[in-house]
Amino acid sequence: MSTDNGEYQVIFMPSGRRGVIKHGETVLDAARQLGVEIESICGGRLTCAKCKVQVEEGTFDKHGIRSAADHVTGAGDKEISLLERTDGVRPDATCRLSCVAHVQGDLLVFVPEESRAHKQVIRKSATDRPIDVDPAVRQVYVEVDEAFLGEHRGDWGRLQSALEDQWQLSGLSIDLLVLRRLQAALRRGDWAVTVTLWHDREVIDIQPGYKEGVYGLAVDIGSTTVVGHLCDLRTGELLATESAMNPQVTYGEDLMSRVSYAMSNSSGLNKMHSAIIETLNSLASRAARSAGLQLRDINEAVLVGNTTMIHLLLNIDPRELGGAPFALASRDAMDIKARELGLRFHPSAYIHILPAEAGHVGADNVAVLIAEEPYEREEVSLIIDVGTNAEVLLGNKDRVYSASSPTGPAFEGAQISFGIRAAPGAIERVRIDPETWEPRFRVIGEERWSDEWAMGPDAPPEAQPQHLAAGICGSGIIEVVAEMYLAGVILSDGRFNPDRPHERVTWRGKKGVYTLASSDQTTTGQPILVTQDDVRNVQLAKAALYAGAKLLMNRAAIDHVERVTLAGAFGSYIDPKYAMVLGLIPDCPLEHVAAVGNAAGDGARIALLNRHKRAEAVHYSREVTYVETAVATDFQAEFVGAIHIPHATDAFPNLESALGLVLPRMAANEGDRRERRAERIRSRRGRE
Repeated sequence: MSTDNGEYQVIFMPSGRRGVIKHGETVLDAARQLGVEIESICGGRLTCAKCKVQVEEGTFDKHGIRSAADHVTGAGDKEISLLERTDGVRPDATCRLSCVAHVQGDLLVFVPEESRAHKQVIRKSATDRPIDVDPAVRQVYVEVDEAFLGEHRGDWGRLQSALEDQWQLSGLSIDLLVLRRLQAALRRGDWAVTVTLWHDREVIDIQPGYKEGVYGLAVDIGSTTVVGHLCDLRTGELLATESAMNPQVTYGEDLMSRVSYAMSNSSGLNKMHSAIIETLNSLASRAARSAGLQLRDINEAVLVGNTTMIHLLLNIDPRELGGAPFALASRDAMDIKARELGLRFHPSAYIHILPAEAGHVGADNVAVLIAEEPYEREEVSLIIDVGTNAEVLLGNKDRVYSASSPTGPAFEGAQISFGIRAAPGAIERVRIDPETWEPRFRVIGEERWSDEWAMGPDAPPEAQPQHLAAGICGSGIIEVVAEMYLAGVILSDGRFNPDRPHERVTWRGKKGVYTLASSDQTTTGQPILVTQDDVRNVQLAKAALYAGAKLLMNRAAIDHVERVTLAGAFGSYIDPKYAMVLGLIPDCPLEHVAAVGNAAGDGARIALLNRHKRAEAVHYSREVTYVETAVATDFQAEFVGAIHIPHATDAFPNLESALGLVLPRMAANEGDRRERRAERIRSRRGRE
């Protein structure tokens, strides 16, 4: 909300940075004040057009503001002319150069990828998995009888006969757009054509003569990131992988915020639908270009995402997902023409969407299910797809359970004072000395730890870091809180230790603040801090995830798991040891905790390359027992216990054995707490 003294709330997405900015400051200066780095080569001289931003319009209930284009000063002729030259079209009032747009009201500003000084690192590469290639789309070459006077079957009838005689294919239909091109293709090919078939049921392309090349795209539409894998459908070869930020983060970092935005803004649904369609077209175009293809060469795509993402993709109002009974528009697998969604793939291409399990467990979790196949195993496995909304699978060949845990965006860097998403300069690894409380850290883009950096103007260039610290990304957030606990900076309940004064810890009333990076180690010249509220937000996020896993263990009547699999881009970069120290996952032998990368994207790729896995997805999505965390009577009790680090009551014998540590559970009294803290420090010293 704006204040009475000419100050306004300005929020930058997708970083989530926000703060109070004075009237008249440029958006570029506001970004710099808040630690958001926007490209600006010309320094505000209106020559480079690199500092382009999007001013979002609408009411954003989560942030408590209304943002509008007229909350910045209007664009002048020189700015409009520069934007026209660089973009090729006349910009609308919301597309602005941040160096000349002055703040005069509350703002929500989206910084596009090309304008960010530090481009985001989206780590969702495809995993090398064995896949039996048997796609839904294939090509056949066929020679057709020529038309002659007195023969009345028609060219489509002649092609049908040839396909039945030469390939034993009958009962085929033909897409109307293909039918329009049929006669010309037959005659240009001298009555020989290459036919592209979908599920051996529909003709979706005809090319004159003999042609090779049929391609598909598998896409994981995550709440935060979108990743696409372009594949050769004949060989199964992965040709290109492209990724992008999900532009819907502008309208809400978590799912419920997006549902709320769609409900409270009349154009909200259409804006979010259009944004994801535009992103999919752009991502697919880049993937095709990288493989030396064109966008129209994509003959089929498999798309997965959580239920809210799929509703927004299909332009279906998601409001029913916002409250009990969390009803889906459709739980079934779907095949939709790409052109019906505005996707500029091959004009007759189909989009396949995997089925959902329940209101909050969607096609992305089903993709993980067919990629990891817990239903084929003897051992009980816990599979966690860590993200803004975490999905959990538990089970083996006898029974599989699933649940959704609302972890929120803390692990993505949001709701953390100095949190950022994974990008060069983001702190991703942290160690804290248990005796001195001195930290050392490593940032993305710099292999050396911070205590190896040579700082100052006299340091040789080769000894200086390539990137200073810009903030803390998800894996760094987990490690810093876990290390603060192991070193005794914070207690099991998350409070800062009041019994040990230290220069690294300052106090804001009763809340402690830990200095992780000094001002000379950061891009902004300001120290990077970890606050009591940051620790609390991490506790709430990890408690939701742990409680979801425990809920499934309770339903399965087991007290331990034999294997833990961490899926998703974020899960791939979590150190299992720190995940367990924090209490993000239940106790398990550390050697049985593994990351498998983007399992949802891999599952989409499997379904793209093997049509039989789609039937398997339908079958097992119905076999899974879904547990609704929102109405489970024991979820709250599990959540409360899981807020402590690692847990108030659950034991972690495997972790203690592996680390040689005594991990105290909730203190019975102050004396016990102090004794356990002393024991922890003694154990840590012995290990070091």
